[in-house]
Amino acid sequence: MIAQNLLKIKEKLPSGVRLAAVSKFHPVERLQEAYAVGQRIFAESRPQELAAKVPQMPSDVEWHFIGHLQTNKLKLVLPYAALVQSVDSLHLLEAIQTWAAANRKCVPVLLEVHISSDATKQGFDAGEVRSILQRTGDFPDVRFCGLMGMATLTDDETVIRSDFARLSALFSEIRSTRPELADFRELSIGMSDDWPLALEAGSTMVRIGTAIFGPREY
Repeated sequence: MIAQNLLKIKEKLPSGVRLAAVSKFHPVERLQEAYAVGQRIFAESRPQELAAKVPQMPSDVEWHFIGHLQTNKLKLVLPYAALVQSVDSLHLLEAIQTWAAANRKCVPVLLEVHISSDATKQGFDAGEVRSILQRTGDFPDVRFCGLMGMATLTDDETVIRSDFARLSALFSEIRSTRPELADFRELSIGMSDDWPLALEAGSTMVRIGTAIFGPREY
């Protein structure tokens, strides 16, 4: 079933749009099923779970971290993550820079933007994103690769489209006004319930878990 779900989704993705299989709370055996039919990007949201799964999967897996990352857990994530999608505060960004410099590693990140009407969600506003990208020189060991966001959890597609449109507009603005940010190419929007709408808004990466693996195993 995992293979069928995965292939069905991939058939609908435009060329150039990548799929991050959200594998949090699922056992390694399910990840291996997805790997067997060609999936290589897996996304985790808990540092301990990511660190535990890495040695159990093939070395060519591209691991993404998509959860709220506490600064005291960097050592469980940054050695393994090809992309930290969920940089949601200046404090975290500064801690990543400190870790990267100490470990002589460049860390690719996405800035998480708060586009949802849910006030409890993490992330920057548009002004904070612009401010950070005006001083990328303060973060020489961080590679800014784009933006990530989550739409409001609702069945109202008008609301979801509006959320995605705002983030897409910010992404396009940065791309056009900051051409020196050569790696700023990723717009990570769209999950199991709303990824077709995200594609309409120009998503370059969708993060899909339940529609591939089924309900989570807590």
